[in-house]
Amino acid sequence: MTTVDLRSDTVTKPTAGMLEAMFNAKVGDDVFGEDETINLLEQKAADIFGMEAGIYCPSGTMTNQIAIKCFTQPLDELIADQTAHVYRYEGGGIAFNSGVSTRLLNGYRGILTAEMIEPEINADNIHYPHTSLVVLENTVNKGGGSCYTLDQIKPIAELCKAKGLKLHLDGARIFNALAYTGDKAADYGKYFNGISVCLSKGLGAPVGSVLLADRDTIKYARRIRKVLGGGMRQAGFLAAAGIYALDHHVERLKIDHAHAQILADALSKSSAVTNVLPAETNIVLFDTVEPAEAVLQKLASQGIQAMSTDKHRIRFVLHLDVHPEQIEHVVSIIGSLV
Repeated sequence: MTTVDLRSDTVTKPTAGMLEAMFNAKVGDDVFGEDETINLLEQKAADIFGMEAGIYCPSGTMTNQIAIKCFTQPLDELIADQTAHVYRYEGGGIAFNSGVSTRLLNGYRGILTAEMIEPEINADNIHYPHTSLVVLENTVNKGGGSCYTLDQIKPIAELCKAKGLKLHLDGARIFNALAYTGDKAADYGKYFNGISVCLSKGLGAPVGSVLLADRDTIKYARRIRKVLGGGMRQAGFLAAAGIYALDHHVERLKIDHAHAQILADALSKSSAVTNVLPAETNIVLFDTVEPAEAVLQKLASQGIQAMSTDKHRIRFVLHLDVHPEQIEHVVSIIGSLV
């Protein structure tokens, strides 16, 4: 039976070339700043996005939480969309790690605007938490891979600068967004104080994310990473996979997007499906007539793994380990769903 894992783009295995790069990595003690492969990855990622420096961490959750800690103080408040990963899927870390409250907004598929954000910035009043940070997500996971363009980001960045707020990007799938919009990665450094770049999703590395910011922020971030237990030693073997991913797996993201569109088109024709969100990147969200769990069982019986995000909503995520013949199999099964 053909098997297809569409649960997440985190399920990928290292390619042969990536494994070779990992095996040949030059390593040292990163806590001492002596792992040259990690140092190379951090600077490479910073240069790509027009930032000064970076810090390599085990996960995107850690890079996001470190950024929030760097850009806020206890009793502050951050603004984010109500679907934001930093709020929904990081274990309550905003409150636990930073002592910060969260003002949640209702963007369209997770996309916020400056007009939405401005009235939610608290006045200087002892009754209110101090608004200090805005967090955007690109692409938006719960929005079905929806994207911000730089034209949408610019007015938000200008508002934050005018109001004295920091702006952080949860860029877990930022390269998917860039592949869709055609914007230049280097321009992101003009707008954000911090950018979290995940290497273990669409890019296919086994572990790791990089937080990018100015040098002073990254210096403080190293202290926070240490406190959180994120200091690693000879982790250059992992960083080498990230470098390989940046060099070899960015351009191919468009293949995942094309596969997602094929599946979205097939789903839109199925009588078992009531709604399909626009498939801009590598995530397909769709609503089902039957409860999602019942549909997932039918898919699993045909070798297709997926996840539910609500009682009647299922998520497919495309990645580099999904090949054209597997897409054909999924399409055929979608056509048989009733």
